[in-house]
Amino acid sequence: MKPVRLPAAATRTLPRWAIFALGLLYILPGLIGREPWKNDDAASFGVMWTMAHGTWQDWLWPNIAGLSITDEGPLAFWLGALGIKLFGWALGDVLAARVATLGIFLLGVSAVWYTTFNLGRRPEAQPLRLAFGGQPEPDDFGRTLADAAVLIYLGCLGLLVHSHETTAEPLQVALLALTLYRSVRYMELPSLRNAALAGMALGLLTLTRGWVVPAALLLALFACTRFLAMPAGRSLRDLGLALLVAAGVTALWAVPALLARPYGQEPLAAWLAWNAAQLKVGGFEGLRNFFRVGIWFFWPAWPFAAWAVWAWRRQSNLLHIVVPITFVTAAAILVLLNPLPEQGHLLMLLPPLAIMAAFGLLTMQRGAINAIDWFSVMVLTLCAAVLWIFYYAQLTGWPAKPAHNVLKLIPGFTPEVRWPALLVGLCATAGWFMLVHWRISRRPAVLWRAVVLSSGGLILIWILLMTLFLPNVNYSKSYAAVARQAAAALPADTDCVQTNVTPAQRASFAYFGHLPFTGVNGGQCRVLLLQDSIKNRSLQQQPDAEWKLLWEGRRASDRSERFRLFQRAP
Repeated sequence: MKPVRLPAAATRTLPRWAIFALGLLYILPGLIGREPWKNDDAASFGVMWTMAHGTWQDWLWPNIAGLSITDEGPLAFWLGALGIKLFGWALGDVLAARVATLGIFLLGVSAVWYTTFNLGRRPEAQPLRLAFGGQPEPDDFGRTLADAAVLIYLGCLGLLVHSHETTAEPLQVALLALTLYRSVRYMELPSLRNAALAGMALGLLTLTRGWVVPAALLLALFACTRFLAMPAGRSLRDLGLALLVAAGVTALWAVPALLARPYGQEPLAAWLAWNAAQLKVGGFEGLRNFFRVGIWFFWPAWPFAAWAVWAWRRQSNLLHIVVPITFVTAAAILVLLNPLPEQGHLLMLLPPLAIMAAFGLLTMQRGAINAIDWFSVMVLTLCAAVLWIFYYAQLTGWPAKPAHNVLKLIPGFTPEVRWPALLVGLCATAGWFMLVHWRISRRPAVLWRAVVLSSGGLILIWILLMTLFLPNVNYSKSYAAVARQAAAALPADTDCVQTNVTPAQRASFAYFGHLPFTGVNGGQCRVLLLQDSIKNRSLQQQPDAEWKLLWEGRRASDRSERFRLFQRAP
């Protein structure tokens, strides 16, 4: 028997303007006004910026001002570079590259919504008919589930920072969600057209971060056809077509890169070697990382998803159960076996987990839902209050302890009131209290009531961080200031600079300081930018006596890292 009884009153959908507003409140803070940070965010922007201002060879051989980037794929960099080409003149290169990030976010959210909607309106997913009628219509039920899935997806802690970065990871998770949607459409209506569209999504995913993940998803799709007892011969034929289409999409880059050999290099060989490295089986670090990080990374999706598996365990051959579980399993195996586990790999589980969690909401008891609500209200309100206290303390010096704790992390930083940011923060906080009052006073019976506070509170915290504390974060994580200092010390006749800096540092020095680094094929230069450590003697480096020191500097927030600029004696 189905585990769901639900009246039509519980399937009132969120207004479209509310979903749209929540999405904008989620994604725009952190895109506007934020400088590239000292990690993959800056490195990926460096590739996009090099493409946009370089030659055709840079589009086939991704590099950061001459530093080759042979891993992943070019698609995310192409989109960012296209944004710079189209909008850089008006928005600046950094924000223009993030236009692609905004589009990627909308693609991912839309794919999650439509996947859940199509699964939720199927006959086998409908709640039990009530004795005197009043059960929801299939489309209304599907829309409500889709709204809940989006709220859960936006409420996941692990998505928050990664979705705002200009890296390949947000595109990968969005295209995985698209693949999930196209897979559902294929299993609803098996046809060559739907198989080809699924193959197109897999091909785009291959161009983003290699073929290992798309291959696993193709196997997961075939496994779904077996669980649902679809004809094996037709499934193999259709998935064979999907594989051919995926290969054709990948060939749009692979063939020109193979034939043109940009900079005399072999991009396809380097990319295939990186993919082969992903097939190695890692140790127990992946397992430890999965459970240690996943507890908070997948919150609040994983409790609802786990409950969905338990509640629907007697209906295991249903499409809305088979597809999310199979894709979660495939993604989890990839994460656990990866030889170099990273937090970004966990993103692959979020779209199917959010969809599973939406079906778990159907069977949650009222007491459990109220407990989650109160937990969200107390914890997130407390976090917002702490942020306001620290913000006030850094401006006024009182309370002394919070002021000291904030400013000791960013020595040399002078806080000041930025009135537009303060106004946005105040409005967001007022909106949060209005949302809490609405939820507590009206006690709506709608299905998505259990997750609206979790998502809304997380958005509030992010808005406060990216408005009130954005100058602090930029000061701490950006290389803009030190890059401009190095540029000021650069001799006027410098034609190239050798360096040992990291990809993120190279991108920042190239963009903010316009340092002319050596090209892809290298070369000898009369100027050297050296990065080492002040505190760790084993990491310190000293060039030969023929090099004369021109400048030394570091980020004020980093007491260990050091940059030095040298010139070779004539």
